[in-house]
Amino acid sequence: MAREIYQTMIAMALHVGPLRAIKTIAACAISAKSGTIILVDSGDYVADVAVWSQDDITLRAVGGRVRLLAQGAAAEGKGIWVVRANRMRVEGFDFEGAAVSSRNGAGIRLETGSLRVDNCRFRYNEMGLLTNNDPNTVLEVYHCEFAYNQRPDGHNHNLYAGQIARLTVVDSYFHHAHIGHLLKSRAAVSHVVNSRLIDGADGTASYELEFPNGGMAFVVSNTIAQSTLTENPYLISFGAEGYKWQDNSLYLLNNQLENPLHGGQFLKVFPGAGSVQARNNILIGYGSLESGSGNY
Repeated sequence: MAREIYQTMIAMALHVGPLRAIKTIAACAISAKSGTIILVDSGDYVADVAVWSQDDITLRAVGGRVRLLAQGAAAEGKGIWVVRANRMRVEGFDFEGAAVSSRNGAGIRLETGSLRVDNCRFRYNEMGLLTNNDPNTVLEVYHCEFAYNQRPDGHNHNLYAGQIARLTVVDSYFHHAHIGHLLKSRAAVSHVVNSRLIDGADGTASYELEFPNGGMAFVVSNTIAQSTLTENPYLISFGAEGYKWQDNSLYLLNNQLENPLHGGQFLKVFPGAGSVQARNNILIGYGSLESGSGNY
């Protein structure tokens, strides 16, 4: 029965592509109803930007990757896609080249709701994926790549989650940020699991991983490494801008941390944190783990 229901849903899906009746994603974003599956033919879609407000939308690349090339276009002056929807899912898309006057041009700007991105790439934008500070928003990232996102003043991040309810990052790869961080999360709860945050020999990221407002952060089974070109000696930072949440605890478990800098440090915890649990981590290079006011 479940298979029959799925096949019926696929049969009712909207198809987008240059040889289809619906030729642009922007047009589909206007006409799609809540609950629609949207199948997008592989290829390049230039200046094809969109705002999504329908719940339960699934967008899936078909026949290969879908590359969304901004080339000066931006939905609402914010990014390639702006999302204000619940339970949206995106699979197999590349978001490239978002740039706007505010210098926060994002591949996706998640303003409210919940979003899962799977097997997507965010490259050469001013911000890779950016959220607002809505306390009910949920962002899930699986099997994605974030790289080369930068803006002229350097205050950019490959992934930047604001003060949202939850961020989950699994099996993803972050590298080559420009002065900004590979991953920055202000979420109440953050899970970063089985991922690679490796800036590369020529990368210039600041922190590899930052939780500026604390929260509950679970950092488990990752490889995290900074380059010798970093402007900040810390791989991981917790609480640098003050703790905002009721529970501010860090769980750093089963990771491999690599620091090539003399004077560098694997972890910096700022005063005021709750529990800090750092266990079974492999430390390669120089420096130490610092607990701040937390407990190991």
